[in-house]
Formats: sequence, structure tokens, C-alpha cells
Amino acid sequence: MNTKFQFSAGVWNLNTGADPFGPTVRPEREFVEKAKIFKQLGFDYIQLHDDDAVPMDVPASQVEAEAKRVKSLCEDAGLQVEFIAPRIWEDPAFVDGGITANSPASRQAALDRAKRAIDIMNVVGTDRMVLWPAREGTYIREAKDAVRSFDHFLAFLNNVLAYDPKVRILGEMKPNEPMDLMYMPSTGHFLAMASRTADPSRVGTLIEAAHCILLGLDPSDEMAYALWHGKLWGVHLNDQNGLKFDQDKTFGSANLRGAYNQVRVLDIKHPAERYLRLVVSKDGTNACAESAIGILYGAHNKPTTLAADVEGELHVTPAEGTA
Repeated sequence: MNTKFQFSAGVWNLNTGADPFGPTVRPEREFVEKAKIFKQLGFDYIQLHDDDAVPMDVPASQVEAEAKRVKSLCEDAGLQVEFIAPRIWEDPAFVDGGITANSPASRQAALDRAKRAIDIMNVVGTDRMVLWPAREGTYIREAKDAVRSFDHFLAFLNNVLAYDPKVRILGEMKPNEPMDLMYMPSTGHFLAMASRTADPSRVGTLIEAAHCILLGLDPSDEMAYALWHGKLWGVHLNDQNGLKFDQDKTFGSANLRGAYNQVRVLDIKHPAERYLRLVVSKDGTNACAESAIGILYGAHNKPTTLAADVEGELHVTPAEGTA
């Protein structure tokens, strides 16, 4: 069993609860309070958009100092920054999709924002950039040349990789919303694009369960496929009730069986640690254990029965793939 999971949460998970049709329903929390709550809940990492870490109105000369301040706040709470995600979708310059926009100025603005995010990443201590291409598609198909748009997307990825040799890109795909139709709606689409980049080893995926459901796919299969490629570098575990808007429901609240299968895929796929060590401790008044059963799912070998005179046994990790 893989027992080395590390958990993180985004500052947006503690939001004011507003939606497009209604007002806020909870008070805004300060960054320090959010970080404290995450730590109390057992998280070790925090997820940030670029402007969560350093607001866009901070002058370029002060970005490093502000990023250091945020890093210090996280460390004071006992948290590390897992990733920075450049918010390439809210600025008016990105209404047509910053990465695949027809406007060269908009495409340059998107790249500049990604570079700024990398500068922040280097200060807060992470090499992980999560890229959600929220507007990289169209409302009207005839508005863009799709083939040229894929060229623009590849150029963007290569420019990001060239800007910093340490950066890793985690693509988070979604089929629609806010754009009607995305150019790369699935994990498979982005992995195909990743294979064409200048350094595929630094391009992987972050899979959000609800985004898979919006596409009519099973999240556990998407995760398994990315794992098979060695490209699953993060997950967002949430839920979704059918092919609607992005609901971001609590994990397992809509489909408990689906949630189980996601955990099952993530838990089993760790071949180098697919082994079991069974330890039975007895006190002196009852030192003999008649039997003990250990069940290992995903095992490659049949169970063995020990002779009655065997006092103990220790299994060490086998070579990867041989358990």
C-alpha cells in the first residue's frame, strides 16, 4: 500500500461562497487564518494562484520581496507551497484565450504572466506550475484557426520550459467552462501535446475528478492512464453530479463508488512498495498467536502458509514490479 501521499489545499477552498447568481455567504478570511486552518486539518502544502501569492498590482521591483513574505507566512503555519498557477483567464487581455489568442499582444501577455509566476515559484520554493487553460478554445469555432492555435500552445509550453530549466508544468484539463469548447479537453490531449514539447520529461498532468466527469469519463481511468505514462503529478479530488457546470462538490458526495475507485487506483499503483509486512505483538501471558492473516490487493504471488515451528518472518521490498 502506498502510504506516502501528501495532501494540499488551495486558498480558494476557503472562499466566501459566492456564485454567479448570488452574493457571498461567508466572511473573507485573511491568508494567515486560511493557512492556520489548513494545518489544523492536517495539510502540509498549500496551493496558490500567482496573484494569491503576489497581487498583480505589486510593482515588478517588489515581487520578490512580496513572495518572500508569503513564503514566511506559510512556513510560520507549518506549510510549504505545492504549486503556483498563473491565472491566465481573468484579465481582459485573455478573453480570447491568452495562449491561443489571435492577438500576438495577448499571447505575449500570457507568456509574461507565466514567467512572472515562475519568478514567484523560485522564491517560495516550488518547481511546479499548474496550467489550467481555461479560455483556450472558442465560443464560435470559426473565430480561430484550430491548427494555428495548437502551434501557439506548443510555443507557449516551450517558452515556459526555456525560461527556467527547473520548472515542471502540470496541465489541468477541462472540456468546457468558461469556454464553450476547449481545444484540449482531456488528459490524453495534453499528454499528446506534452510529447511534442522541447522537454517532455518536465510536462505532466494534474487531474481533477470533476473535470473528467464533465467529459463523460471515469476519473479513475484517466488517473490510471496518466500513471501508466508516469505523468500523474497531482490530483484534485472532488465530485460532480453529471454533465453540468463545474460543481466542485465534496469528494465522494455524488458518487461514492467512483471516489473509491480513484483511491484504489492511486493506492495500488506503487509497484516498488507493493508488499506486506505483518507484525503480531503479544504480551507474556499469551505469547502464542494461532494464526494471522494479511491480505494484499494487487499482489503478484499467491499467499504462503508458514510451518508451525516458524517463529517469525520479515519481507523486504522486492524489486519493482516483482511483488
